[in-house]
Amino acid sequence: MIEITLNGETNTLPRELSIQELVEHIGFDPRKIAVEVNREVVPKLQHSQRHLRAGDAVEIVTLVGGGAAPPTDKPLKVGKFTFHSRLITGTGKYATYELMRDCMNASACEVTTVAVRRERLIDKEGKSILDFLDLKKLTILPNTAGCFNAEDAIRHARIARELLSNLGNAGADWVKLECLADAKTLLPDPVATLQATEQLVKEGFQVLVYTSDDPVMAKRLKNAGATSVMPAGSPIGSGQGVLNPNNIRIILEYLKDGDPDYPVIIDAGVGTASDVAVAMELGCDGVLLNTGIASAQDPLRMAYAMKYACEAGRLAFLAGRIPKKLYATASSPMEGRIATAR
Repeated sequence: MIEITLNGETNTLPRELSIQELVEHIGFDPRKIAVEVNREVVPKLQHSQRHLRAGDAVEIVTLVGGGAAPPTDKPLKVGKFTFHSRLITGTGKYATYELMRDCMNASACEVTTVAVRRERLIDKEGKSILDFLDLKKLTILPNTAGCFNAEDAIRHARIARELLSNLGNAGADWVKLECLADAKTLLPDPVATLQATEQLVKEGFQVLVYTSDDPVMAKRLKNAGATSVMPAGSPIGSGQGVLNPNNIRIILEYLKDGDPDYPVIIDAGVGTASDVAVAMELGCDGVLLNTGIASAQDPLRMAYAMKYACEAGRLAFLAGRIPKKLYATASSPMEGRIATAR
């Protein structure tokens, strides 16, 4: 019988065991540990030859931390629709329809917005945008982009419903409503937006409404029956990201009070992947973007980046960030430290 110190505690061995025999006796996987005897590391190849003697101080060390795959998230629900992806992309500004199609595949989006325009249905080469949209995988979200009053927006929504009904696409039941105030800022006209929302809801549309980051207006639009309120992170196409996160937090608080699953989706202003992550970490349910991908120097790479940023931001929100502190806090556990020299 001999006594050794094993990881700081006294241990009795029946005899002078080799390190290999000790490891086998304890039941450790020799591939996942490092062994130190009397403060000297003993390489694994020497474990069978090195025998322990009375009074030896042995440290058996492994790695800690790590984790499993993230838990399954609940899907995004917008009205009657259910989606796994929380990233919605647009179809405009791409150099070619082929590039648009490839970027959509890379982004893994399940919803894409399409504006109703005479000139966009067939291009100069005789190609139709519809030929490059997989209508079996994608739900089309018709967009009233470019409308500057409630009457025009309502008219565009009705036309889009007819067109998508003829295609048999489920997107005929909803509309992304935009009523713009002017061509320079592309900010929403709050009065016209509210008027159009009320009318389209009466006509049975599920209205996803583009609005400013005004919390009071957001509440009014929800109360008017909007299926989703979509506040702008910053002006359309500006790439400035989420300029006023505090207002977005207030909107989330107001709209989700007693209705935690009500979808709030950031729409406009996203320039890069970090903007998407910020929006999702705030607790938004999704992000709608177009220019950030289509106008990037490498749109295909950016499409992948936006996809992963959306997923990462959502995971971070669900995980809950640590509080910000003035001073340092050790990340490695203090317990189980290898004894230090005195």
